Amino acid sequence: MNLATSYLGFELPNPIVASPGPMTRTADSLKRLEDAGVAAAVLPSLFEEQLRLEQETTHHFLMEGAESYGEATSYLPDLHDYNAGPDHYLETVFRAKQAVNVPVIASLNGRAPGTWVEYARQIEQAGADALELNIYFMAADPDQSGAEVEQLYVDVVSEVRASVKMPLAVKVAPFFSSVGHLAKRLAAAGANGMVLFNRFYQPDIDLETLEVEPTLELSDSYASLLPLHWIALLYGRVDIDFAATTGVHRAEDALKLLMSGANVTMTCSALLKHGPGHVATLLRDLEDWMTEHEYESVRQMQGSLSARKVPDPTAFERINYIRTLEAYRVAERNGA
Repeated sequence: MNLATSYLGFELPNPIVASPGPMTRTADSLKRLEDAGVAAAVLPSLFEEQLRLEQETTHHFLMEGAESYGEATSYLPDLHDYNAGPDHYLETVFRAKQAVNVPVIASLNGRAPGTWVEYARQIEQAGADALELNIYFMAADPDQSGAEVEQLYVDVVSEVRASVKMPLAVKVAPFFSSVGHLAKRLAAAGANGMVLFNRFYQPDIDLETLEVEPTLELSDSYASLLPLHWIALLYGRVDIDFAATTGVHRAEDALKLLMSGANVTMTCSALLKHGPGHVATLLRDLEDWMTEHEYESVRQMQGSLSARKVPDPTAFERINYIRTLEAYRVAERNGA
């Protein structure tokens, strides 16, 4: 059974990629994922806020005591020992490349063009095979238009592409008026891949402390339907690779996403629930299903149920919305 696929210019032995998370944080855990059969791994993100904090801290220590007498120079920090850059992350990239043979994809997480994109070149020099730009931006300003938000994403990709040669993927949220138009613009700006979708981690309110608190719920298979919908609509219409992320827990989830047109399927929550060995389970179940249904390769099935290939492409558009509502029967759901 040929499970091979391609993503960001890499020929991969199978379509299972580890999403950024605790399981891709260390060289040891990456090695366990590789041993289980994962085809590539995305490292946790280096955040714009981390870089800004380091810059502010450096500036503070450099200026502290600047107006003091010469005798007070011993109060200034020793710059030879001071860590003024994202050294820990770059070391993580380097160690990951030493530990595994699968492609290692680094990740930068930010909101808008700025100094954080300059670190893409350092990440490339550290040995990363590719870079995923995780642009996490919520347009909360009512005076900011959708066109301005879209341009922000395009500007980030353009700046990074101008500084690096390695493949670029862009991870986006689904909150755009035209996901397809954004995909075309990102491809034109130099993106090689698009990761659909970034989860929106919604804060909650603690009624006892009256404070806003973060919440995190692991995904389930139902979450895969959103990337499935958009990949199926865009497959073959935008010259870019698609990675489906969120909701990949079973081989069935991966199969549906591949048939919609995904190049690879990324998983994190399932690995946190079941451990690195779950990759081997996914691959075994993937092969079993393909054998039973007489598929010879992943490439044979890729895009076979996209909007371009199905007899009724409107099933992916508004007609599906109407049919779903009409087909729901309250009595049937309640067992009557």
